Order: sequence, then structure tokens, then C-alpha cells
Amino acid sequence: MTAAVAGLMLALGMIAPPVTALTATGYDIDSASSLQVVVNKHRPLNPATYVPARLVRVQGEQLRAEAADAYKQLAKAAKAAGVNIIPVSGYRSYSQQASLYDSYVRQYGQATADTLAARPRFSEHQTGLAMDIGNASGVCALQACFANTPAGKWAAENAASYGFIIRYPAGAEDVTGYTYEPWHLRYVGKELAGQVSTTLEDYFDLEPAPDYL
Repeated sequence: MTAAVAGLMLALGMIAPPVTALTATGYDIDSASSLQVVVNKHRPLNPATYVPARLVRVQGEQLRAEAADAYKQLAKAAKAAGVNIIPVSGYRSYSQQASLYDSYVRQYGQATADTLAARPRFSEHQTGLAMDIGNASGVCALQACFANTPAGKWAAENAASYGFIIRYPAGAEDVTGYTYEPWHLRYVGKELAGQVSTTLEDYFDLEPAPDYL
């Protein structure tokens, strides 16, 4: 069936339009392009080599346009409060994630690597909606102690106001499959960010994903 014929049949009501699965809360958590897509060890991106349609550069890193705008507002507000937050790692392509993951495997072994970095296709960074942040001083970069630094404290208290959540909170390792990452911010939009109190898995009543299937 050609696209023209399909379009005509759709217009005439002879075939149904494609349906996007929505949760009971009205969010699309399956489509790779959705701002609320849930990516974890049980939920890979489809297509595997998904690339966001529009990426915007933020101080050397990249994010999807919506997330980039929100991040800029977040960083500006933090600076006004006397806290300098810097971007550490934003969008990563499938190949970039594969390279990073492989380096962790070589350094720590696969079992440990799987608690520290996502396999390619299973990374939030590939969505362009995740940003790892740090202090301008570099103190506690990508370490749990980041939570007690000025940037870590400010993000924990204010990120939701700009549409971000701390995606891998403390005590949720058995749900997310990752160690505590107070530096990993995930953009989901202000409405959802204000509703999520723990993890996206808990909020959407999804099964825990501590390990790959």
C-alpha cells in the first residue's frame, strides 16, 4: 500500500489511525521521542539507534530543545542563588554509549559496569533528555557525595520546578538497577516532575528493572 493510498483510506475512515499507547495518567512512556519515555534495563529505546530530532548545545553538551531550554533556566536560577552548576554529560549517541559502556566493562567487569552505566539502547542519555551536572569546582564529580555539595543540594530542592527529576535516587537501586546518582537529572516536564516522588517505575506502576532481561 502506498502512502497516498493509505492516506486516502485513513481520510475515508477505512483504516484506523495508529494508536499511541498512553498510561492511565495520560503520558506516553513508550515512544522514544516522548518527553516522558521510560528507559530502563527492561525498556530499550526503539529504534535502537534513535536520535532526537533537534539537539541544542549547552556549554559543550547537547540536549533536546525542550530540555535544553529548561536546563538553561535551571542553571540561571541556581547562579542567581549563588550556586554555579555546570553541565558534565548530556546527549550520547548509540555508538558513544557503546564506547562508554565497554570502557566500564574493561575497567570494572560487566556485573559492576551494569550498575554504573547503561548498555547502548538502554541509556537515558540517548534520548537527549538527561544531563549529568557538577559543581564548577569539580568537587565530588559523579560521586554520591555530590548530594552534599552546593550544586547537589540546590538541584535536589529545585530541579522539579524546571521539569527535572533525580532519576536514580538513593535506596532505589533494586528498582532502577543503578547506584545512587544525585547528579543525573532527567527532564520529564514540570507537571510530571512535580508528581514523581521516587522513581518513574514507581509512578507508572512498572516492574522493577534491576537487571537486564
